Amino acid sequence: VVARFGARDAARLMADAGIVRNRAKIDATINNARRHAELVKEFGSLAAYVWGYEPKPRKALLAHAALIERGVPDEAVAMSKDLRRRGWAFVGPTTVYSFMQAMGLVNDHVRGCTAGLEVERLRRNFVRPR
Repeated sequence: VVARFGARDAARLMADAGIVRNRAKIDATINNARRHAELVKEFGSLAAYVWGYEPKPRKALLAHAALIERGVPDEAVAMSKDLRRRGWAFVGPTTVYSFMQAMGLVNDHVRGCTAGLEVERLRRNFVRPR
C-alpha cells in the first residue's frame, strides 16, 4: 500500500528506471495516498468526493482548438484548491481537469466524435456516487 511507503521505498523508486524519477513527485504520491484515506473517512469514497465536483454539462465544441480557448472549469479550480487545503500535492487545476476528463466527469470530445457519443450514452445511465 503506497500510503505506508517510507524513505526506503522512496529511495527504491528513485532508482527505478521504469518511472519518472522526480523525488518531489514520488513524495507527493506517497503523501496523496495518505490523504486519500482521510477523504474516504469523510466522504465514504474518493469517488463520492470527486463526483461532488462534477461540472454542469458544457456545449459540445466543433474543433479541438476551442477546448484550449475554453479553459479549465471553475469546478476543477475549486477541487484543486480544496485538495491542496487538505494537504495534497501536485494537484493544480490543469491536473485535476485532466483527471476529470479521464474519469468521465466531463466529456470534451468534439461534436460528432464517436467516442464522445459513447461517453454521453454511458453517462445517461451512470449513478453518481454519494
